[in-house]
Amino acid sequence: MLKKRIIPKFLIRNGRLVKMRRFHDDQREAGNPVSTAKVYDSYGVDELIFVDIDASAEGRVVKGDIIERVAEEVFVPLTVGGGVTTLEQIESLLKSGADKVSINSAAIDDPDFITRAASRFGDQCIVVSIDYRADEFGRKRVFGRGGTAPTAHDPVEFALRMQDLHAGEILMTSIDRDGMMNGYDLDMIAALSDRLDVPLIASSGAGSLDDCARALDAGASAITISSMFIFTDHSPIKVRTYLSTNGVNVRSQKGSRS
Repeated sequence: MLKKRIIPKFLIRNGRLVKMRRFHDDQREAGNPVSTAKVYDSYGVDELIFVDIDASAEGRVVKGDIIERVAEEVFVPLTVGGGVTTLEQIESLLKSGADKVSINSAAIDDPDFITRAASRFGDQCIVVSIDYRADEFGRKRVFGRGGTAPTAHDPVEFALRMQDLHAGEILMTSIDRDGMMNGYDLDMIAALSDRLDVPLIASSGAGSLDDCARALDAGASAITISSMFIFTDHSPIKVRTYLSTNGVNVRSQKGSRS
């Protein structure tokens, strides 16, 4: 059985680590991404995710220099996203030190781009990131462009389509729960985990150790954590210890430098 993963998620704006609520509200600065990544690496996290939150809206790709600096300092897999629309950009990010590339709006605009990317770089390098929220009728819908562009796509059906197009992993982010620390979208996790054959990464909602356990028990292959690590005294070590004690199959505690 594959071990469940704990993944800190970094939101980058102007080279700094930031955190908002519901993608756009109440921005708080949270430090230097390189030094923070080194701390998490020493705690033995399984991976790190970096997302340039302005890249898509500004019509550019995430900058590779910060990825190069992080890759020089940490030794865990890095997933990088933000404004990725071409195969050349994916290649550049992989050469900068990324192990996987996260694709969001381009998967909406040109779904076959996922197939082309997976064919060239391998399914394992391609993560499709799906942001979703409830519309005015309570129906969950996929949003692009950093949560600003609504679509008619149902997130479950869209995730299944991305799997069929050879996405190696699916990252599901609930905009409504982002930064709220009130628990993951367990219904979405359960709905997808029964139907996906590729790993499902659940994002948005971690506020307690129990939230983490419940998301993994619901079927997530991995969880991302941001606000809980930044604004509480919970660390990756505490999360891993709690999960292991409660029967969740996680990797034993060991930093990459150990």
